[in-house]
Amino acid sequence: MTLRFGTDGVRGVANVELTPELAMALGRAAARVLDAGRVGRVVIGRDTRHSGPMIEAALAAGFAAEGVDVDLLGVVPTPTIAWVCAADGLPGAVISASHNPFSDNGIKLFAAGGMKLSDADEERLELQVENLLRGGPETDDVTPPAGLKVGQIHSADGQVGRWSDSIIHSVSEPLRPLKVVLDCANGAASFHAPAIMHRLGLEVNVLHDTPDGRNINEECGSTHPVDLQAAVLSHGADIGLAFDGDADRMLAVDETGALLDGDEIVAMLAKDRQARGLLDDDTVVVTVMSNMGLRLALADHGIGVVETQVGDRYVLEALERGGWLLGGEQSGHIIFRDLATTGDGILTGVQLLDLLSRSNQSLSQLAAAAMVRFPQVLKNVRVAVKASALVSALSDQVSRVERDLGERGRVLVRASGTEPVIRVMVEAEEQSAAEAAVDELVAAVEAGAVEMSANRSDISSSQP
Repeated sequence: MTLRFGTDGVRGVANVELTPELAMALGRAAARVLDAGRVGRVVIGRDTRHSGPMIEAALAAGFAAEGVDVDLLGVVPTPTIAWVCAADGLPGAVISASHNPFSDNGIKLFAAGGMKLSDADEERLELQVENLLRGGPETDDVTPPAGLKVGQIHSADGQVGRWSDSIIHSVSEPLRPLKVVLDCANGAASFHAPAIMHRLGLEVNVLHDTPDGRNINEECGSTHPVDLQAAVLSHGADIGLAFDGDADRMLAVDETGALLDGDEIVAMLAKDRQARGLLDDDTVVVTVMSNMGLRLALADHGIGVVETQVGDRYVLEALERGGWLLGGEQSGHIIFRDLATTGDGILTGVQLLDLLSRSNQSLSQLAAAAMVRFPQVLKNVRVAVKASALVSALSDQVSRVERDLGERGRVLVRASGTEPVIRVMVEAEEQSAAEAAVDELVAAVEAGAVEMSANRSDISSSQP
């Protein structure tokens, strides 16, 4: 049994890959690496998955075994934990597998102050957990406390109200009584998003807000917004908001039923913030997956773009380094660095509602004026060889396709951080050009995988 951090924490099939033993060891290791023993307290939240209470109990026991008191906030969005960590200077953890099916679960950790962990901290955690699971000697001269020094575990769901209040107070003025439809993905947003929207004086209709432990993300939420699109039309709503299972991301639906992704949301909010003097250095941080149309639209308004690898933690790190305030991913993770330390789907929805309320335009008009999307074709190729090595081997071919597309085209071939997949993405002004380039590169990936596999087999067979 091993622990490896992916793009966003630890994730795996509950009770198979992510076991109580692993969760408890991670709790003990995190108490040491995150210096929770000195702080003396951590906060833990979870989403609505059936396995959540089991993993929560094991993780909390791990922290308590190191003498750390644990506040259990119950079912809350991931950004709730990050906000409490930032407000109180505490480390924390969220038990969630985000947009994955209910059978999976995961653990995301936050350092004191609400920041996601560095690569160095994750490596230290992996080593600590490995040592604990194999029953090795205590490391870092740490000896577990005994008797009365063992940490206590408390229910502390009353802390959630402070985070809700912070979202309410983030709007610049009272909102117009807009009509909004929410898709809570049968996840953590179910217990919080409708209440916040009602407090803002909105007319609210809610979908998929009856979690049973198994239906989280099931044909609903930001990964399956079809029901939301239909509901916006049937209710004559001004806007629809779709969350994922732990509510750290959000996609929107305009009044025509069209889906708006994170790029379009960033474009609208960046231009609005620039107009109000709230976009430090006129700079936005996005990932390599963001559409070329976003880059061109922001450039037309004198807004610079800083690019990172995929993952909201990298967006946040860049915001911190540059002192900038707004960044986001195409998937709907949007970070307002002056308001939060991580992506918050409900906060993003409220910020978009604030813009819509102040404007004299519909959401579709705001989106159309914000950017023109380039056709983007993305295909995932599952491989049985080391994906990163194969991507490196294809660099010359990728460069040639980029040259053929010219300045108004873009190619991205990258290894997934969570599964044995190579993602091939091409943008071009014409859909047909993007599709042809993707097909060419997918064929190259498949041929390269076969060749690497054959070479590996040849090397293995030649060994004595």
